[in-house]
Amino acid sequence: MLRAIDRDLWVAEQPLRYFGLGIGTRMTVIRLVGNQLVVVSPIQVSEELVDELNKLGTVTHIIAPNLYHYQFVTGFKAAYPAATVWATAGLSAKKPELTIDQAISGGSNSPWEGIERLFFDGFKTLSPSGPDPLEEWVFFHAASRTLILTDTAFCFDESSPWLTQLVTKLGGGYKSLSPSLLERVATRDKEKVKASAEQVLRWDFERVIVAHGSIVEQGGKQQFQRGYEQFLGCSLQDSSTTV
Repeated sequence: MLRAIDRDLWVAEQPLRYFGLGIGTRMTVIRLVGNQLVVVSPIQVSEELVDELNKLGTVTHIIAPNLYHYQFVTGFKAAYPAATVWATAGLSAKKPELTIDQAISGGSNSPWEGIERLFFDGFKTLSPSGPDPLEEWVFFHAASRTLILTDTAFCFDESSPWLTQLVTKLGGGYKSLSPSLLERVATRDKEKVKASAEQVLRWDFERVIVAHGSIVEQGGKQQFQRGYEQFLGCSLQDSSTTV
């Protein structure tokens, strides 16, 4: 179930349907010093998954990275009651019944050594009730040069169901590290999104792990920049390459 991606970095996937499309979902596991495990966007917990995680270390942090990826947090908390549940700030109002220990916040000191985080401001998606903020935090694992995204970009390909391929070819996110038509319709504050994307580009990443679609192993930074330039209709500055 767990799949090794790099040193101290794993993923696990499960099926998921959204608006009738098979998009799958993926959680990321990062091992910190002292064999502490950080779980980003948990999937449904199972005995098999718990057994595999316990062989790697101890789950000490469970992260709900945006307002949509929280469904399996309760199950993970039950399996690891001593773990700290972190969530984007607005989730406590959206789901008051959900037990949240800490709201994710900014600042230079990370609660997870070796993992940087950024609030991706201004980004929205189209829900059945209309435009809806994601309030997503994105993460950078410096040791493996990996950017970890949840719903701020997708990357579907031939491995996806045929209907998902068709829809994303038309609406975005097919063989392109980019948002979909749902985000294009819902997102209005493009300046905030541009600022967020340019902050992401300050990180020195090569790989991009997405929650939906395929992992981008090489050229992830260039693909992210290209996808967001198309999404925003403007050029983005990669300040990490400027002198």
